[in-house]
Formats: sequence, structure tokens, C-alpha cells
Amino acid sequence: MRHGLLSRNTNTEPAAEAREEPAPARSPVVRALVMVVALVATVLFAVVLARLTLTPSYASESLTYSNLRPGESIRNYLDQPAFRDTVKQLGGNIALGVPFGVLLPVAWPRARGLLRVVLLTMVVMAMVELVQGFVVPGRAFDIDDVILNTTGALLGYLLLGRRIGRAIHPPRRRRWRRRAGRERTAATGAEEA
Repeated sequence: MRHGLLSRNTNTEPAAEAREEPAPARSPVVRALVMVVALVATVLFAVVLARLTLTPSYASESLTYSNLRPGESIRNYLDQPAFRDTVKQLGGNIALGVPFGVLLPVAWPRARGLLRVVLLTMVVMAMVELVQGFVVPGRAFDIDDVILNTTGALLGYLLLGRRIGRAIHPPRRRRWRRRAGRERTAATGAEEA
């Protein structure tokens, strides 16, 4: 009988029951439909991201400066007298990363995993910031935007992306688990003989 997470297997037989059963096969039609929807949502997200971040802001051209010191812009946002502006800046940058954390593991199964989502988000958002800083008038590179966008992607992944990705794509079997399974099968086959 199992009671919570700390229960032990009191079964005296070999660990055959302790092994996890493979996940049930997903319907290929449902899986394909969800992937198409995720890809379309990713394209829409890319369009919105480009529209929000890559449009010129000629009025603020003289006010912009690049920020390469982590935390500087965040401190400036927090020091603003209007709390609404702080929430808009910090919350907007975090919210901009959330769809990336949700859609990435669904649209691209090999990108599942916390570290992969964080690294891919950092790379993509850094590229967006570089384009902003070098190409778009009135915009500047800000390392804090990359940090806040990555934080949003991390939140999106932890809250929804991980679950949705696992529901659509079956769990990957690690090489070491496959080898251990083969060794276990070979050992039981040798005992039976």
C-alpha cells in the first residue's frame, strides 16, 4: 500500500512492479493538431514580439542608452515614482517571455527541459535585443530585458509548458535507462535458463 511520496515498496518480489510503465500512446491526429496549433501560435507570438520590440521609436532616440550591467534597468524601474510604470515595464517584459516558455516545449519536443528552455530563451531574446540595439532607431540593447524575458519563459514553462509538452509528447527514455533495462532483461533471461 502506498501512502504519499515517502512510501516504500514493501513487495519482496523483484522490482518489476517498481518500474514505470510507458506512457499510453497519443493519438497521432490529436498530437499533429496540437503541434500545428502550437506552431501557428509560435508564429503569431513572433509577429507580436517583432511588432512590440522592433518598431522604431524616433521620439525616444535621444533618451535611449544600452545597458550591459544586470540589474541597473530593474533598479531604475523600481525607483520610478509611478508604481504603474514599474509594473508596466517589469510585468510587460516578464509577460513577453511567458508564451515562449509555454510554446517552446510543445512546438519543439527536443527543447523540453528547464535548462534547454532557459538557454534557448536567453539566446533568442539576446538576439532580439541586439537587433534592437544596432538596427532599430530609438531602441537600445538592455540585458535586464533578456533577464526579465527569460524569467517569464521560465514561469511559463513551469506553470504550463512542462505539463502541456509532456501531455503531447511521450517522455524520452534516457540512454542510461535503456542500457539498464537491457541489462535487467538479460539478467532475468539468464536466470530463467
